[in-house]
Formats: sequence, C-alpha cells, structure tokens
Amino acid sequence: MYVTTAQLAERPAARELAQVATREQDAIVDDTLMDATLRGLDRSAWTPEDIAIADDALARIVEAIGEADGIIDGYLAKRYPVPLTRVYPVVTNWSRAITRYLLHKDRHSMEQNDPIVRDYRDAQKLLQLAATGQFSLGADDPVLTDPQDNDVQFVSDGNPFRRKSFRDCL
Repeated sequence: MYVTTAQLAERPAARELAQVATREQDAIVDDTLMDATLRGLDRSAWTPEDIAIADDALARIVEAIGEADGIIDGYLAKRYPVPLTRVYPVVTNWSRAITRYLLHKDRHSMEQNDPIVRDYRDAQKLLQLAATGQFSLGADDPVLTDPQDNDVQFVSDGNPFRRKSFRDCL
C-alpha cells in the first residue's frame, strides 16, 4: 500500500472517512472509533455492533486504497517495476488523493472548485508526467539513480579511415 489507514487518519481525518465509508443504512461511525480503527488502537470501549460497522467502513477504505494503488501502478508500470519497493512521499500523496476521490464518488459538487476533484486531477496529471519521464519521484528516483542508465557507452564499427581506403580514392 502506498498510503496507510493511519496516514489517512491524519489527512483527510477519521471524521471525513467515517462519513463517506459508512454504509447508508448504518449510523455514521463515531469519529473516535473510526480513528482508533484506522490506527489499529484499542476499541474495547465500544459495542461489538459499533465495531462491526467501523470494520465494514475500514474494509471500504482499504478497498479504495487498493484501487488507488492499482491506478498508480497502471501509470508507473510504463517506466518502473511495480509495485514500487519504496514508497515515495509523492506517491503517498497521489494515493491519498485518489483514495479520497474514490470514496467520495457519489458526492455532488461543482468540479471546478472542489478540492477533492482538484487533488485527484493533479495526481493524474503528475502520474502521466512520471510515466513519460517528465516528472521524477524524487532525488532517489530509481530511474534517475540506476547506474546502468547513467553509464555512457561508445560503440564503433572500427576505423572507417584506413590508408588503403585513401589510396583507392587517388
């Protein structure tokens, strides 16, 4: 996973995730319970029914993370071996933006000024640039730091100018 549930608990935060990931027929998961669920903390203070609803919401979030990672891998596979063995901060941000967008897919808003849609579109644009080599994952980007890619080699067919070839011209 390029973004963890604990990172999502930080941003966009448990409240937003509880609101978009809880099934419509269930009561929205309590913010504190959702935060504890996302971070893997003790949840013994809540009822088993509440925990079951929180676990269902968590499953929806994890599914969205998987979809986001698949989208990221789809772009980056053109240039990198995927899944990436190292999680770069920029990739975490892309995964967060895409996951958030996927969880909000039923949201009705004006796309041109919606920060969730804007972040999703920005992630797509940067992924496309990374796939074509116009954007780097960072200073330790494996494509940029691979010594085989930086090696300069000269190949020759031999010496095209020999004395014999000059004599033939005379």
